[in-house]
Amino acid sequence: MFSAEALQLLTLPFVACLVLIGIHCYLGIHVLARGVIFVDLALAQIAAFGGVVALLVGYESESPASFGFSLLFTVLGAALFSIARFREERIPQEAIIGILYAVASALAILVLSKSPHGREEMESMLVGSILFVTWPEIFKTGAIYLAVGLFHYIFRERFLLISQDVEEARRRGWSIRFWDFLFYLSFGVVVTRSVHIAGVLLVFTYFVVPTVCAMLFAHGLRQRLFLGWGIGFVASVLGLLLSLKMDLPTGASVVASSGGVLLVCSIVYALLPGRPEDG
Repeated sequence: MFSAEALQLLTLPFVACLVLIGIHCYLGIHVLARGVIFVDLALAQIAAFGGVVALLVGYESESPASFGFSLLFTVLGAALFSIARFREERIPQEAIIGILYAVASALAILVLSKSPHGREEMESMLVGSILFVTWPEIFKTGAIYLAVGLFHYIFRERFLLISQDVEEARRRGWSIRFWDFLFYLSFGVVVTRSVHIAGVLLVFTYFVVPTVCAMLFAHGLRQRLFLGWGIGFVASVLGLLLSLKMDLPTGASVVASSGGVLLVCSIVYALLPGRPEDG
């Protein structure tokens, strides 16, 4: 059905997808536990806007300067998100996140409207160019994600408790805004790197879809993590094969296949006897 040459073309995108799934699924568990579903999408868009600004001032999209611009904007976004958690919750944090996403998207569109290749650059910002990823990019990305993963492992108690029970963290005297900033900063480093490879839509999908599917069938952190990795793996394979078979954009194909996997998981869950709400 598929030639050896065609399958070889998908080797690097497949490895890149696996690297992305590893860290995104873990951070997605935190995102859902915190109830800030769109923080990944907002940070991804802010990172993309930083890259757009770099283009405006004359840097190539794949240059270190472009990555630096994206990271700088993401750090600023992380700082805003960390101070947007109000103890009395008079303003939902998700509202602040949504506003920042909309503003970053609008500003990116305005900047790209002045570019002669604005349409192509907008498409690249959304769906990325994972089909053309290289081994050096994969190794560099893997090293960054490994460093972030080690950081989260060292401070796992604080990050997990603040995500799952912020009031208990306050009772222990922890600085919520300080640890929120560190969380969103590490989150932003991942997002900044991911957007350059996979685009905004695939980054958001990898954060949310595998974790949502895993939460339907598993309860503990470890179980959800391993199940999420497996689901992300299946969705990625299906998306890459769909892209190859029908000559479709690779990133968008993986996003679409992930939506299909989520639909199947939802149907299977609905048909299972003895679901948690049934007991």
